[in-house]
Amino acid sequence: MSLSPRSLNFVAELVQKQSGIVVSADKDYLVVSRLMPIARQEGHADVDRLVDALKRRRHRALEARIVEAMTTNETTFFRDVHPFMTIQKQLLPRLVEARRKDRKLAIWSAAASTGQEIYTIAMMIREHFPELRRWQLELHASDLSSEVIEKARSGRYAQHEVNRGLPATLLLKYFTKTDDHHWQLKDEIRSMVDFREINLIGSWPSDQPPFDLVLLRNVLIYFEAETKVEILQRLERRMTPGSALMLGAAETTMGLDDTYERVLDGTTTYYRLRRGLLRESDNGKADGPRLQVAG
Repeated sequence: MSLSPRSLNFVAELVQKQSGIVVSADKDYLVVSRLMPIARQEGHADVDRLVDALKRRRHRALEARIVEAMTTNETTFFRDVHPFMTIQKQLLPRLVEARRKDRKLAIWSAAASTGQEIYTIAMMIREHFPELRRWQLELHASDLSSEVIEKARSGRYAQHEVNRGLPATLLLKYFTKTDDHHWQLKDEIRSMVDFREINLIGSWPSDQPPFDLVLLRNVLIYFEAETKVEILQRLERRMTPGSALMLGAAETTMGLDDTYERVLDGTTTYYRLRRGLLRESDNGKADGPRLQVAG
């Protein structure tokens, strides 16, 4: 099913304005596949007619559904494995030692999707860092989509989701089977995480703690260079001295922000804050609220 260039431009402009995500001209097939269900729900024969209706009368709730539909929510437990091994073997031990005096540690999964990434971190901490039970430990996770955030909060996953990357030992230890096709994450792990709806190009919550580790994996690739720079600079003001930033394999801070130092650990690259910038205002952008991506 085809999509007119005019409709594609409308969707691309809407998505970029509200999320920062760039929808290129060759993604018409993606727009059709993701928006066709919404078009039918709204009583339209195709996406062109859905767009025509939006042009005639603005509908903020429908616009939000379109933007959410154009975000990519691909994630798994222990996704790509190696970054999590670096977190377990290198980053967390170093951060625990550095923060031992204050006994505070904060981690942010800033494109959490349905929650597997931050729950992986939570299970890792329970398994390998028992002393953190006595610390002020804050695990934050956020996403642009309210729908995926609700799923993440629920901690309920289908069989095929737990089959992707989650070791059987952790599945049996931290999940309860609810029926033939679903598993429920135990409250012991779910209660460790604070989930919020946050848009990286919007305001961020003012009550977030300074973070020691930020995971922003496979997000920057969807933004223009100017937006990438702005996000990286805002992150600096939310990170503690010597903190670490974990990006996706195809992403980098190089050529964008020299505040971050590239560190290679085997096959994993992460970025360390060169200097400690304490939290400060975002020049009128209330550090506040919604996040995530289209692909």
